[in-house]
Amino acid sequence: MATPLDLPLVSTIAVGLSLAFVCGMVASKLRLSPLIGYLIAGVIVGPHSPGYIADIKIAEELSEIGIVLLMFGVGLHFSVSDFLEVKKIALTGALTRIVLATLMGAGLALYWGWSLPSGLVFGLALSVASTVVLLRALEERNLLQTIVGRISIGWLIVEDIVMIITMLFIPVLSGIAHADGTASLAGALGQLILALGKIGIFITLMLVIGKRFFPWMLAVVSRTGSRELFTLAVFAISIGIAFGAALFFNVSLALGAFFAGMMIRESDLNHEVAERVIPFQDAFAVLFFVAVGMLFDPGILFEQPLNVLAVAFIIVVGKSVL
Repeated sequence: MATPLDLPLVSTIAVGLSLAFVCGMVASKLRLSPLIGYLIAGVIVGPHSPGYIADIKIAEELSEIGIVLLMFGVGLHFSVSDFLEVKKIALTGALTRIVLATLMGAGLALYWGWSLPSGLVFGLALSVASTVVLLRALEERNLLQTIVGRISIGWLIVEDIVMIITMLFIPVLSGIAHADGTASLAGALGQLILALGKIGIFITLMLVIGKRFFPWMLAVVSRTGSRELFTLAVFAISIGIAFGAALFFNVSLALGAFFAGMMIRESDLNHEVAERVIPFQDAFAVLFFVAVGMLFDPGILFEQPLNVLAVAFIIVVGKSVL
């Protein structure tokens, strides 16, 4: 018979959630956000700390489920008309900050002696906000349904789409670094056109077919009177659409789940759907922060403290000013 430690999925969930609860309570008592406690829990069970080490691959996959459910829940309270209302701010603000923050990050990397392609990738990584952290912060302050919340969500959507596109140019930057820029650029432009086409097809399918099909399907399931079937239908739609969007259209899991939620918003049962998703969303979202904490190596604070402070300055001060 297998011991608990021979079951990495079970042990990762059990230890991760239990420690996150303890650390989250301590953070709350210290008048800090529980998110800080969840991150510290991840550091404790991560590979860079002594004692029990959770399976980071499993933790990352579980955290992806949390992101999917969180973005699905946000989509339940966001519509196309909401985005159109804030599109000017979301588009202009997101694109401007991505460009300027990327330049700041690239400039810092060049100062460190990095190559330009590496610096641009580093800058891009610093230019976007954490969707999960921002949404959690908005939820804690009951701002999701306000104009601030709608602007923030629209901003995140733009950033997500831009990042999907810019990821295609990483091979180009690599090719430039290896003196093969022309061939890489031609190939990447072809991939870019294909990717944009796939994203367009996915959004069109969601707005034309999904907007009608998924509310109808939920209504059919609801008439069966089975609570389990309804819950199963909700999870099949949220996770299934996210997975299909990533597999067939190269759309991120988070963006796919968000669009699935937007389509369910058209259903009269959207409030019941939200009630079924929220408990699971909260639990799996906690595992996201635990997984992020597991990636952190405390030793970097002692090895390169000035570099860490410089990056933190760009994220906290530089991007805030932008």
